[in-house]
Amino acid sequence: MIPLVSTAVMRECDAREVARRGVDALVEAAGTAVAAQAHRMLGSLYGRRVGVLVGPGLNGADGRVAGALLQARGCKVDLISVAGQPRELRGYDLVIDAAFGLGCTRPYEAPLVSAGTKVLAVDLPSGVDADTGAVLGRPLTANVTLALGALKFAHVDGDATRVVGQLRFASLGIETPNESALIVDADLGGYVIGRRDDHKWTHALSVLAGTPPMPGAAALVCLGALSAGASMVRLESMGKIAKLVSLPPEVVRVRGPQVDPRSKCVVAGPGLGTKSGEWLRERLSDVAMTIVLDADALTPRMIELAHRAPRVLTPHAKEFERLGGEVVNGRRIASVRRLAAQTGCVVLLKGPLTIISTPEGRLRVVNSGTSALATAGTGDILAGMIGAAIARGHDPLDAAALSAHLHGRAGSRLSPYESATSLPSAVTEILATLASAASRIPA
Repeated sequence: MIPLVSTAVMRECDAREVARRGVDALVEAAGTAVAAQAHRMLGSLYGRRVGVLVGPGLNGADGRVAGALLQARGCKVDLISVAGQPRELRGYDLVIDAAFGLGCTRPYEAPLVSAGTKVLAVDLPSGVDADTGAVLGRPLTANVTLALGALKFAHVDGDATRVVGQLRFASLGIETPNESALIVDADLGGYVIGRRDDHKWTHALSVLAGTPPMPGAAALVCLGALSAGASMVRLESMGKIAKLVSLPPEVVRVRGPQVDPRSKCVVAGPGLGTKSGEWLRERLSDVAMTIVLDADALTPRMIELAHRAPRVLTPHAKEFERLGGEVVNGRRIASVRRLAAQTGCVVLLKGPLTIISTPEGRLRVVNSGTSALATAGTGDILAGMIGAAIARGHDPLDAAALSAHLHGRAGSRLSPYESATSLPSAVTEILATLASAASRIPA
C-alpha cells in the first residue's frame, strides 16, 4: 500500500525525518528521485532542454537538486524563479514544476508551456490544495506527478485530479501511517488466505441473488466468488431460475428462509428487483455474519434491517445518491467517509477511482479500474469476490479493497469485445500467477 495522508500528517512525518537525517539529506533524496523520473520521461538526456520552475521553499530546493543532476548528465537546464517567471516557457523538452508543493494555500498562475513540452510536477502540481483537491489559480497540467513521502488527497480526489496526470511515487524512506492508503499490486500477494486443515465449509459463502427476469446476476455472483477462493457457494434465488441459467457445479442450490449459519459471509441483492424487500427481510433480519449488500439490497431499510451484522455496501454513483450520499465539489473521499459514518457500514463507491471507507474513517483507494468494467454484470462479480475474501478471513475493509483492485486488474486483461463472463477466468489467472510466484520464494 502507498500511504495517503493529510498536509498536517505529512509535515509531522517530514519533521521527524529531518530530525533523524537532516534537511539536506532529505532534499538530496527528493531531488535525486525527481531527476530519475525526468530521465524516464525524456529517455536520452544529452542535449535536452529542461526548465525548472523553483519556488522559495523545500519544493524549490528539490527542483534545484534535480536540475543540477540533469545538467551533470548532459541536459541544458534553466532554473526559473517563480518571482520572475515569464508569461510563457518556450523551447523546452521538459518543464519541472517545483514552484509550490504541499504548502500552497493561495492562487498561483503558472506560465504557459509550448505544445509538446512535457511537464513533471514535484509532489503536487503547483496551485492545488493538497487536502481538498481544490484548484487554486491556474496550475500546469502535469504529464506525471511524482508524489514524495506519501500520497496526498489531491492526488486522487477533487478537481486537482485533472491536472495530476500519471501518478508516480517515491517514499524517500520517510515513515508514514497507512490508516489511509492506495492499494497496489504487491498487496495482492496474501489475497487467498488458507490453512492446512481447510475443508468445504471453512470458506463457505451464502448468496441471495437472482429472479426469473434477471437470472444471470446469480450466476455472475457465484462465478466471482468461486474465482476469488470461496470453498462452497450456497445460492438461493427468488422464484425458479434453475432452467434459466447455467451454474457452476460447485454451487449448491438451497431454499430458505434461513441462511446457513455455517457460512462465513452473505452476499445479497444482485438481480432481485425492487420488490424483494420482504423476501430479504425473512433471510437477513437475524443474520450476524458479515453481509455484502449490493444492487437491489442497497436501500436504507435493508441497511437498518441487517444492523446485527457487519455490512459492506457496494454502490455505484446513482445507488450512492439513493442512500443519501452526496458528492460536493468533486470530493468523493469526504462523501464516502460521511456515508460510512452515517450507516455504520464499510462503504465502497465504485468508479474509475474506487473509494472504500470504514465508519471510523479508515480509507482505501483503488485506481486499477478500466472502462472494461463499465458493463453489465461486472459489479455482481465484484460483490461475489468481496464475499469470498471475507469468507477467507479478510476484514471487510481489506476484503473490499483487495477485491476491487484484483477486479480492476482482471478487467484490464479483457478485450473491448469481451463481456463480464470473461472476468472470473482473468481473476483466476492472476491468482494462479501470484501463487506460482510465491511458491518460488525460498522459505
